Amino acid sequence: MTSIFTQKKQLRTEASARRTALAAKYDVGDRFIKIFRNEIQLKPGMCVSGYYPIASEANVMLLLCDIGTRGFDTALPVVAGREDPLTFREWRESDPMDKGPFGIPEPRTNAEIIYPDVILAPLLAFDRTGNRLGYGGGYYDRTIIAIRQHKPVLAIGVAYAAQEVDSVPHDSEDVALDWVMTEKEAFAVDRGK
Repeated sequence: MTSIFTQKKQLRTEASARRTALAAKYDVGDRFIKIFRNEIQLKPGMCVSGYYPIASEANVMLLLCDIGTRGFDTALPVVAGREDPLTFREWRESDPMDKGPFGIPEPRTNAEIIYPDVILAPLLAFDRTGNRLGYGGGYYDRTIIAIRQHKPVLAIGVAYAAQEVDSVPHDSEDVALDWVMTEKEAFAVDRGK
């Protein structure tokens, strides 16, 4: 029997190659805005965190800008430490950025720390029960757990539809998503399967 670690490693390799091929084909910005507005209900005062896309990740920056122009707070993640949850700092389109530890642009240290109500999370693969395959660092799993100790947070995985797989290998340390949003649809996950 193959270990979860080995299964995830193999799926990461396959999913990364598939996502790279997809990214060249799709400009998803306007589609994400339309789908998000139709499916995700935001209440006044809510904060939505996105992510600065790297490599072939589905780009949510246009969506995040749209959310900000509608009067909601927006934030981007900051890597605090290798084993720590992510920190979210306030972000607007015109804000200057710094390079984080992995070379990913992050809000500057003087930007206000915000605890988001909605987290848009990148991924390599997902399934219909909300299991998400990331890069293996566990950042989003730790972060969602940490925030939920203080308040509810809606975790939305963002991907291309073709990143869906029948089943993502997972264990007790993996946190399932609440929703998945692709260029074709957004859906609440079915944990009854």
